[in-house]
Amino acid sequence: MMTLSKEQTIGEVVAQDFRTAPVFEKYGLDFCCGGNQSIESACDASGVDVESLLTALKQIERENKSNIDYNAWPIDLLADYIEKTHHRYVSQQIPLLKAYLEKISNVHGDRHPELLEIKELFDGCAEELTSHMQKEEKVLFPFVRKMVSAKQSAEAELAIPFGTVQNPISMMMHEHDAEGERFRKIAQLSNQYALPADGCSTYKVAMDALKAFENDLHIHIHLENNILFPKAIALEEDLV
Repeated sequence: MMTLSKEQTIGEVVAQDFRTAPVFEKYGLDFCCGGNQSIESACDASGVDVESLLTALKQIERENKSNIDYNAWPIDLLADYIEKTHHRYVSQQIPLLKAYLEKISNVHGDRHPELLEIKELFDGCAEELTSHMQKEEKVLFPFVRKMVSAKQSAEAELAIPFGTVQNPISMMMHEHDAEGERFRKIAQLSNQYALPADGCSTYKVAMDALKAFENDLHIHIHLENNILFPKAIALEEDLV
């Protein structure tokens, strides 16, 4: 059973039941980078009626749809899943989206100059996310797996190359915030990925792909910020 109160953070609720994520999105509440806000404070800041939101969230619990309980997964498995699912998706989509945005900027940029800014923002996102994922795959995730192994084998001492796991995690969360903000600008510039009257089929494909990329990024960041990172910090504290 999902516990639910307006004092809980959005991230805690989505970590308990990922089916609640679309409800928060529908109400315009950020469950990934802004997941550390309480439901009440997020609603107050956005002008959302908290009781209406809680009613919608409780409806999710009454539905008999399957829910993947990522919160119950071992954190090394979760790190593997993020890498093989979300990192792979980002790597595959970046060249496609760059090509789409290049094409529609060339064709429609004179009538829709916002496309040039969207392209510039996405190019920055592509570069930063690629670097970000490499840091996770080469530094943070291997250390998470090492901590799990140390816990299972009851190793007496674990070498921590960066002082504490909180140091790389803080860096990753800061970078998450930056990419979340970048995509908020892209969504705003594109009128929430709407197709203008003179938009071609490639324009539509580009907007649909951008929206899907943002949706995946929200899930990706949520799994790290709200589940993997807190558990990694707790595991390190248990080991030391």
